[in-house]
Amino acid sequence: MGDELQCRVSRPHRLALIASMLLLIAFAADGQTPPADKLPRFASLRSDEVNLRVGPGENYPIEWVFKRKDMPVEIIEQFQNWRRVQDWEGDKGWVMDRMLTSKRAVLVEGSVRGLHRLPDAASALIARAEPGVIGKLVELQGPWCRIEAAGYRGWVRRDEVWGVFADETLQ
Repeated sequence: MGDELQCRVSRPHRLALIASMLLLIAFAADGQTPPADKLPRFASLRSDEVNLRVGPGENYPIEWVFKRKDMPVEIIEQFQNWRRVQDWEGDKGWVMDRMLTSKRAVLVEGSVRGLHRLPDAASALIARAEPGVIGKLVELQGPWCRIEAAGYRGWVRRDEVWGVFADETLQ
């Protein structure tokens, strides 16, 4: 055989490879690059201990350590498997992508916020959330977010929490 390289690829894998190549060729012909993850976007911390580094790599020093699992962060930049994030106070740094999850959460800001039964300020209050409380983002409806925190599920205004964009919709 000499210097020849032989490779056997199954028919389904061959078809998938051809389809991928055609897609890349189509983007190149348009002068576009294949779609990437949208930036900025929100994510949450996967662990109670997440290192925030000054640069995108393990050789960069750790600036500080996040200590709140599920805390929302805004992804503002990507480099390989690293994500530059910003927290609710505006602090920025790099974390490994595996330390983030796409599960959405919000952080209550400002003062004590009421969780309403319906997305309406006149609806009954079912709980109150202190500033800094993290809640799971369940639904968005106009200027309202439906969240779940400490066993309560209710509606709070978007402008009373951090972790969701003003014009965002959930998929």
